[in-house]
Amino acid sequence: MKDFFTPDYMFGHYYEVTPAFLRSIGVRALLCDIDNTLAPYEQPDPDDRIRAWVAALAEQGIRVALVSNNHAPRVERFNRTLGLPAYPDSGKPKKRTLIRAMREMGVDPDETAMLGDQLLTDSYAGKHIGLPALIVPPIKDKTNLFFRFKRWCERPFIRKYAKAHGYAEWMAFWKIGNGRGGK
Repeated sequence: MKDFFTPDYMFGHYYEVTPAFLRSIGVRALLCDIDNTLAPYEQPDPDDRIRAWVAALAEQGIRVALVSNNHAPRVERFNRTLGLPAYPDSGKPKKRTLIRAMREMGVDPDETAMLGDQLLTDSYAGKHIGLPALIVPPIKDKTNLFFRFKRWCERPFIRKYAKAHGYAEWMAFWKIGNGRGGK
């Protein structure tokens, strides 16, 4: 059985996903989650670092689309200064919106990656259609029972990745309820 939940790559922060790295794995397009990947839920607009990161990707010919499960008002406001293709209410882990985004961007799965913070939505959605899953720890995780349960379910897959790529470093990032290891 194919493993849809173990990330292909993990990074400490979204901005560590560089144009050079994406080119090295043959990626020309990045489908990107917003909440807890680029910004916490309560941050309505992208900050300068997000805008600079998106601009750096664009300068190197890497297209970016926002694919979010959040609703249109949140996604539209966040995207106002970025001007990216944006897909609210995407229904991840369903693959329909990811396929639509790639089609509208004119790219194929073999040249696209999915960046997010959740294995049960972002990783699964991307890997289900053959995209590499790039995962970052949540910036500021929700602490309700549902999110704590989801993060608990993710732990075996984080451990699997961490065991293969430097256990201590990655497990320090993935403490339930601590976001980025307390940073």
